[in-house]
Order: sequence, then C-alpha cells, then structure tokens
Amino acid sequence: MNFREATRQDLPAVLALLADEERVVEPASVVVDEASERAFAAIGADARNEMLVLTDASDSDEVVLGCLQLTYIPGLGQNGRERALVEAVRVRADRRGAGLGAELMRLAVERARERGCGLVQLTSGKRRTAAHRFYERLGFARSHEGFKLPLAD
Repeated sequence: MNFREATRQDLPAVLALLADEERVVEPASVVVDEASERAFAAIGADARNEMLVLTDASDSDEVVLGCLQLTYIPGLGQNGRERALVEAVRVRADRRGAGLGAELMRLAVERARERGCGLVQLTSGKRRTAAHRFYERLGFARSHEGFKLPLAD
C-alpha cells in the first residue's frame, strides 16, 4: 500500500471512484472534462488542499484503491490551530470490507496531526448510514448538524 498525493495520472481513477459508490467504474471509461482539470489543478496549487490516494502495486501497475481530499482551515478557535476537513472519501467497491477505508482515514488523521491541526471534521450524507457507522467506529462523534445551501444547479 502507498498513501500519497494524487498526480494528474490518477485523476481518471479518482473521478471513477467518485462517479459511483456501489460499483467499480473503470478509469479508462472516464472522460476528464475541463472543469475537473481546473479543480484538480486548483487543489494541487493550494497549500491548504490535498487530494490523496491509497494505491496498490500489482503486476507493475499501480491501482488506485481509495481517495480523499483534505482541506486545512485556519481559524481562531482551537487556539488558532488549523482544522482538517475530510471530503470525497471513497474506496473501490470491490475492495471494501478489508480495512482499506479505516487505513485511509487513519493515514489522513495522522497527516492532519503531523501538520498540527486541532481536530479533523467531516460531513456525510444523511442517507449514508453505513458510512456513519464506519466513522463512529473510527472515533468520530456526531457533534453538530450540518447545513448546505446550493448555489448552482
């Protein structure tokens, strides 16, 4: 296993993971559009954002098994320490149940701790009850209610 920042070569695999949680989408079938290119470049250019992947090397081909985005948010709370926001957590549908998600989250929390963050936070859709149980098993608490206001279609 390898946990690292995503490269441009990983973008189709990351988009494939984000495309469908219930089935494996082959990265070769993903069309990388201009908006995705811009977003990926913006994440890479921002010192407060990281798109991270968990990979496995097999037959000399590196396969992206999971991904997440970490965003570091400065604030006056937490004694001025940053907080880490975890988003877009995904593990390949055919590789779930083997502890990869827990390892991915453990590594993300470790990365945030090493950076000096005061806490790690995340949101999860209300209907994703299995994900909620997963995060609770990892020690995350339901401490707040979240609200969103869509600004675009």
